Amino acid sequence: DMYSRDGEAEEPEWVKTEREQFLEFRDKNRDGKMDKEETKDWILPSDYDHAEAEARHLVYESDRDKNGKLSKEEIVEKYDLFVGIQATDFGEALVRHNEF
Repeated sequence: DMYSRDGEAEEPEWVKTEREQFLEFRDKNRDGKMDKEETKDWILPSDYDHAEAEARHLVYESDRDKNGKLSKEEIVEKYDLFVGIQATDFGEALVRHNEF
């Protein structure tokens, strides 16, 4: 617990929210602390698809005409976004594929 009241009358909202998250989702065995498995599930949840989330993010940020597809021009326009992510191996995949 990183929050210290230090004379404050009421807890800030973020502390309440974090406490609820801990009690409802993170402390699965209800022992008041996070063990190795609980921490692993929190950092890398098994039901979260990182590749799909990144792809959705790239399309959302780059799809200028909102047709659900990216053109070469849309990708080039957001070049910095594409070369800065793990999904393209920090730009390496863009160099290896002629379509880009």
